[in-house]
Amino acid sequence: MIVPFSQLPDHSRIWIYPSSRKFTDSEIVQLQSDIEQFLTDWTAHGASLSAGYCIPHQQFIVFSLDEANQQATGCSIDKSVHFIQSLEQSLSVRLLDKMNVHYSQDGTIHVVDLKEFKKMSKSGQVFPDTTVFNHLVTTKAEFESHWETSADQSWHSRYF
Repeated sequence: MIVPFSQLPDHSRIWIYPSSRKFTDSEIVQLQSDIEQFLTDWTAHGASLSAGYCIPHQQFIVFSLDEANQQATGCSIDKSVHFIQSLEQSLSVRLLDKMNVHYSQDGTIHVVDLKEFKKMSKSGQVFPDTTVFNHLVTTKAEFESHWETSADQSWHSRYF
């Protein structure tokens, strides 16, 4: 069952799928349709899941699940990963690559691999106050307060 993202409680679980590139306007329309269909049908042991989504910056897919009534199970999480994999194929993007760092400079979101981000921090191309996206947040409250943050306020701080 789809619940508007804004109406999900702060304790809702979060999954963030960062794209290797920004989605086009037409891809956003298709994504919205595909995601809404998936979330409408998403279940755990036959029980409907109360979930929502958002697509911030046209570059991230974020699922949020209120587990107060029904928790996600291994099978339901597998279904969501298979769905994301199908999006990777249809859109020719990477959404499951956990070795990429997303950061913002001059209003543009950049994607680099972790090794490159380390080099950039040492050479002064990115700074402790550079805006980064912390994909390790696990709840909607953390997402809203600590997902888009300065590098010195996230796990990225170890590189400075």
